[in-house]
Amino acid sequence: MVGHWFHWLSNFATTWLPLAFFGILILTAWLLFKTVGMMPRVRPSAIASRSRSQVTWSDVAGVEEVRAELMEVVDFLRDPKRFQRLGAKVPKGLLLYGPPGTGKTLLAKAVAHESGANFYSASASSFVEMFAGLGAARIRKLFAEARKHAPAIVFIDELDAVGAQRSGHGFNREQDQTLNQLLVELDGFEGAEQVVVMGASNRIQDLDPALLRPGRFDRQMLVPPPDLNGREAILGVHTRSKPLGPDVDLNQVARQTSGLTGAELANICNEAAIFAGRRSDAYVTQRDFDNAIERVVAGLQQKKVLTEKERRILAFHEGGHALMAHLMGSAMELQKVTIVSRGEALGYAFYLPEEDRYLHTKEELIDRMVVALAGRAAEEVVFGRVTNGAANDLEKVTDIARSMVFEWGMSESVSSRTLRADNYALSEETKRLRDSEQALLTDTAYTEALRLLKKHRVPLDRLAAALLERETLMRDEVVAMLAGVEAESRASESVGVPRAVAAGQPGA
Repeated sequence: MVGHWFHWLSNFATTWLPLAFFGILILTAWLLFKTVGMMPRVRPSAIASRSRSQVTWSDVAGVEEVRAELMEVVDFLRDPKRFQRLGAKVPKGLLLYGPPGTGKTLLAKAVAHESGANFYSASASSFVEMFAGLGAARIRKLFAEARKHAPAIVFIDELDAVGAQRSGHGFNREQDQTLNQLLVELDGFEGAEQVVVMGASNRIQDLDPALLRPGRFDRQMLVPPPDLNGREAILGVHTRSKPLGPDVDLNQVARQTSGLTGAELANICNEAAIFAGRRSDAYVTQRDFDNAIERVVAGLQQKKVLTEKERRILAFHEGGHALMAHLMGSAMELQKVTIVSRGEALGYAFYLPEEDRYLHTKEELIDRMVVALAGRAAEEVVFGRVTNGAANDLEKVTDIARSMVFEWGMSESVSSRTLRADNYALSEETKRLRDSEQALLTDTAYTEALRLLKKHRVPLDRLAAALLERETLMRDEVVAMLAGVEAESRASESVGVPRAVAAGQPGA
């Protein structure tokens, strides 16, 4: 009996068990393929939807030079025969690069609308997948769809996500395959095809050189932050639908927002409308714009409870910044100083450049460092010790001194060449010299701040007392308190600062 059962089990193990195993394997494979087959296929429209852009040139401001360049693309797509009979070809690729928020995507949409072309917009990250070949397949489908519906504009945002430099490690990554397919598609355009590829990137230095050569992205256009006239025009665009009060001066708002991008200016206009809505007012006033600028530049007002000792330290810290800005007589025109917390700053001083400038003298940069270090210097002059409140000030001063020595040749010992940090050919002796020159600039600026604050201790006490009483002082109030205190700037010519400056922690 036992032998019979043993024989049956042996027969089952050798005959039926393998069949059962293969049956289960086939069933699992069938279920897997059925599940995959039921998944929605990736269509080109899932990557980039075809649409007619509603953005017109009237919605674009502050980038007149770039707009003039793009008008050629619009003219070609509207009337290609005018150029083709002369043997001209439209640029295959247009690369818009620059800081975030300067209007690169807006420009692409405006080109699509003005030319009447179909607009395909996609983020480069949508082409990057973990499965080999999927990103390349999506690129092929997108360009095939664009050719089918020409004239068309293919806009790829954040191009560096797919166009970054290839690894060169001897193996073909998925990202490299996707980039290779993009290069092939750009090369595949014929002169008669009315398809233009536009790319946008904040990091052009990371893009693969093969992508930037002529014949692919032929034109590369910097889209910088707008100048004074550009900012005023952008503010006009974003306030067209907002009822403005009679006291609103958009030119003044533009002056207060030097260095800000179009996206930040749009945010300021929206915040101003929100401030007016909180009061249930019928108009947006100049005060609303002032509050909105502070909200965007300095951050949200905080309800931090400080001890009386901390408030006194903070008042002298911010008073030191305000007094030193007056003494330096630089282009950093003080607009407001406060010990009311905003964002991470316990207090701050707000400066307004006289005008947009792009060149700075060595003396002007030193004056800026003296102003930035005046908060810490005031703490030492009054209390005999310093706090950790000057962290942001020290960071700004370090950046200025580093650029002066490393990039601009403004040190005492080396004035005819750069000493960049990424230059590995520098000797150890030169690196020590570079660091010592940087320390000399910052320490000299701090010593100068100490000297001037000791000399003008009375007006410093006056400013600190007023801040403790009122918490916020406007420019006119500060000027009245410092009447008779003469400026002591060493700068022979005011050169300006790149953008409106709001203080760090606790102030600058």
